[in-house]
Amino acid sequence: MDLNTITDVRDARLREPWRAGDAWLGGGTYLFSEPQPHLRRLVDLSRMGWEPLTRHPDGSLEISATCTIAQLSRYGRRSLHAPAAPLFEQCCRAFLASFKIWNMATVGGNLCNGLPAGPMISLTAALDGSCLLRAQDGSVREVKVAEFIRGAGRKDLAEGELLRSVTLPGRALECRTAFRQASLYGLGRSGALVVGTLDPVDGSLAVTVTAATTRPFRFWFPLPPTAGRLRAAIDSAVSGTEWFDDIHGLPEWRRHMGLRLAEEVRRELTEAPGRDDR
Repeated sequence: MDLNTITDVRDARLREPWRAGDAWLGGGTYLFSEPQPHLRRLVDLSRMGWEPLTRHPDGSLEISATCTIAQLSRYGRRSLHAPAAPLFEQCCRAFLASFKIWNMATVGGNLCNGLPAGPMISLTAALDGSCLLRAQDGSVREVKVAEFIRGAGRKDLAEGELLRSVTLPGRALECRTAFRQASLYGLGRSGALVVGTLDPVDGSLAVTVTAATTRPFRFWFPLPPTAGRLRAAIDSAVSGTEWFDDIHGLPEWRRHMGLRLAEEVRRELTEAPGRDDR
């Protein structure tokens, strides 16, 4: 059976009309990993010349869709002097992939795959990122990362629409962060990944649950909640079918780990050692 259905690869700079069977090509680590029988033509973004990472005067950080994981990791370690900087490397490491993948896989590709375990989804949703989307007619719109991912593999993308970049607010980069990840295996795909952020300006706390759920869930509290309030908020928002179910973890286990890790990040960011606030 011939699965080589791609008949052409086009340069995205040509801005040719979108056709049925087209797909944007970033790093290609997913597109080339398995047969894509519904695709006929790839539109290559690699020559668009987008700056991988741009720090704006207001302190925000714009990450282009074509920014690779390797570029993001280097920036987080060397250039981003902010309290949230460690979270960049932690989420990059959650890929558990070789340097070959790191140098090809893109931030935009990871978001647009929309897989629950996508660590760039975890990073950008936790830091309150916004996606800049560009339609075929040139119009643009913005949507929060936590709303961009609608379910396992489902995104808020129209036919031919392009994810141009993700912008993280400067204030989010100044937050203290806490990171927790769980997997059924020592080097396995994330079964649950939870990030907490504590705002130094107003003391608000955000807890973002990913990998365990079909889409990101970001819980924001104006003041740090008790353990009971955090647990109730998660259980109220995440229905039974929204706890992800696949070979990497049953929904019951994912819920257990999601709640456990959420409590761990809450304690790390808000409680003094030895204090028990239930």
